[in-house]
Amino acid sequence: MPDEPTLGEVMRRLEDVRADLKDDFRELGLRLDSKVSLERYQLEQAARDESLKLVVERVKGIEEAREQEARAHREEEQRLADRRAADRRLIFTALVAPVLLLILTVYLSAQGAGA
Repeated sequence: MPDEPTLGEVMRRLEDVRADLKDDFRELGLRLDSKVSLERYQLEQAARDESLKLVVERVKGIEEAREQEARAHREEEQRLADRRAADRRLIFTALVAPVLLLILTVYLSAQGAGA
């Protein structure tokens, strides 16, 4: 009978098995506590989708505002360039053309006086 365990040995082994099972159940309980319900997961997913949608809409709004601002800036630059061109034409007609006409008149007078 030396191959058979004693009662004390059997009890120790049963206590070890009981302690192992107790630890396993505690770990299982912790894992189950960390799980979320399907309803909560779906609600969180919907909230995340909604916030992402709002962020995308806001980004689109910002991009559109920047595009409008850039368009307005280009239009303003074009208006200023057109105004500078008009000012150059005005300067030419107001200053240069009369001087050229005066020089032409003096030249023609000199030609007429010399003839």
